[in-house]
Amino acid sequence: MFGKLTLESVPYQEPIVMVTLAMVAILGLALVGAVTYFRKWKYLWTEWLTTVDHKRIGIMYIIVAIVMLLRGFADAIMMRAQLAVASADSAGYLPPHHYDQIFTAHGVIMIFFMAMPFITGLMNIVVPLQIGARDVAYPFLNSLSFWLFGAGVVLMMMSLFVGEFAATGWLAYPPLSGLDYSPGVGVDYYLWALQISGLGTTLSGINFIVTILRMRAPGMNLMKMPVFTWTALVTNVLIVAAFPVLAATLALLTADRYLGMHFFTNDLGGNVMMYVNLIWIWGHPEVYILILPCFGAFSEIVATYSKKPLFGYKSMVYATAAIGVLSFLVWLHHFFTMGSGANVNAFFGIMTMIISVPTGVKIFNWLFTMYRGRVEITTPMLWTIGFMVTFVIGGMTGVLMAIPAVSFVLHNSLFLIAHFHNVIIGGVVFGCIAAMTYWFPKAFGFKLNERLGKYSFWCWLVGFYLAFMPLYILGFKGMTRRLNHYDNPEWQPYLIVAFVGACFVALGIWFMLQQVFVSIRDRKQNLDLTGDPWGGRTLEWAIPSPAPFYNFAHVPRVEHLDQHWENKENGVAYAPPASYEDIHMPRNTGAGVYIGAFGLVMCFALIWHIWWLAIVGFVGMIGSFLVRAYDRDIDYYVPAAEVERIESAHLANMQKAA
Repeated sequence: MFGKLTLESVPYQEPIVMVTLAMVAILGLALVGAVTYFRKWKYLWTEWLTTVDHKRIGIMYIIVAIVMLLRGFADAIMMRAQLAVASADSAGYLPPHHYDQIFTAHGVIMIFFMAMPFITGLMNIVVPLQIGARDVAYPFLNSLSFWLFGAGVVLMMMSLFVGEFAATGWLAYPPLSGLDYSPGVGVDYYLWALQISGLGTTLSGINFIVTILRMRAPGMNLMKMPVFTWTALVTNVLIVAAFPVLAATLALLTADRYLGMHFFTNDLGGNVMMYVNLIWIWGHPEVYILILPCFGAFSEIVATYSKKPLFGYKSMVYATAAIGVLSFLVWLHHFFTMGSGANVNAFFGIMTMIISVPTGVKIFNWLFTMYRGRVEITTPMLWTIGFMVTFVIGGMTGVLMAIPAVSFVLHNSLFLIAHFHNVIIGGVVFGCIAAMTYWFPKAFGFKLNERLGKYSFWCWLVGFYLAFMPLYILGFKGMTRRLNHYDNPEWQPYLIVAFVGACFVALGIWFMLQQVFVSIRDRKQNLDLTGDPWGGRTLEWAIPSPAPFYNFAHVPRVEHLDQHWENKENGVAYAPPASYEDIHMPRNTGAGVYIGAFGLVMCFALIWHIWWLAIVGFVGMIGSFLVRAYDRDIDYYVPAAEVERIESAHLANMQKAA
């Protein structure tokens, strides 16, 4: 009746897992108790869990991303600690199979369940505000995307306590991920968590493309869009083009495991190299899906704090589009050593070098924007400067590895690990934190604490260099990746330094969490009532902070690119409309929650081969969708009088603050 699920599926013999389970249970019960004590269940359900407001959905994405950052970093520091002590005369404290699960989970969590939701959350909060829209094109689809992603997160976390996770590496190459070499449920957790969250990501990509192309404010043509919106557009085109490839690849691997197919075996007509090609045809555009919105955020931040228009707006747009196209022409540099031939290797090596050119254009544009500007060193600007230095180093090591002959030597070494983290941490993580700090007032109405933000930045920066520069050296010394133990005592000092760097990063995360806590506690001293706390140049700063649920009392008309900045210079950064009108808005719905919950049940049942429960989950998903499809009460009108009352209250607060 319960398929492969038994009491022995809970890893009682793993003390680390059991202690973690106890802590999660205690925190969960404490949270439930607090919500119950303060009688907030109705508020949470009606205002947050069932919301279709793009801003609140974006906030929920980012909250989940930060939680998963903590989980993913816990895995990282466990690996660093293991390698710091697991030298020739010590086996370390992690059993090999547990270590393999940890390094697989670390990669999967940080890419799929930390970086992706953080980027999606930022786009949710900012893009509709930047283009003058009241919401995304399909508000219910936005909610559904979040809850499908949430189902993937829950599956990912459940794998820690019920069963096991994949021990294959974060891309699950066959034959290791096949049934012969991974007969447990770990790879199945991997497959279904990625499939259901990837479906949510694909739907979100479609939603944003339609939103940006069809819902811009009157007068805002494509070349008047803010750079962040441009990067969001290219990113979502990449999502819609690349994620179906991931879905198909994982579906074929699922067929191998569940139906006895042989798509990715070297016998009976299969081909392992087909999997490697398919996964990297998705995988390399994925890198740019993560980094492009961060490039857009850095562009907004640099222009704001340099008190100048962005240098070379058109070249930024063209560079973004060029990166989007070229990102599909470089995937093979991930396996130069697998015998594709000299001509193929040469082509992809050259394309990899070419894709660095539009990225270099962006770096020079940011530097020229700062040149002779009145640069203000705020927390977001610190993250931006730290990014430019760190990302250039990562980019140079990437161009080095674009040379096939060099890749033959370094591809399976820690040099590659250092390079990848150099661009992902220095680019994506720094970009996400900078963007969160920059747009935090627009979401919540008050600013984050500057002092603690700077402490966090310096800890992250110092920690990164201590953690990953030794890995470059170890790569040259011949240390390969995926090791959980080593016999060369010469490597240990470098690995101890790397562990110290991870501890500095942990301190940076602590200061970041403390920054949020202190800022909430002291929010009344840091209220942003003007709608323009940073002097931002783009349209989202032309409305109150936090943005009202309807965003714009009157949809603005955009005449040119820097219109809001010029209005601000003329003393009209925020001006209420002359008259108010009824506003058409979507109504909250719980359908996304139900579909996500049934999807979770279905995927969990498929993992453990509980076929009757899988049918229940699938029927529940379809039924919830049909009920929603025939719901006529999906929207409503906000009366003009209510809009005027909200706007008047904001103006009164502004005058009181003044």
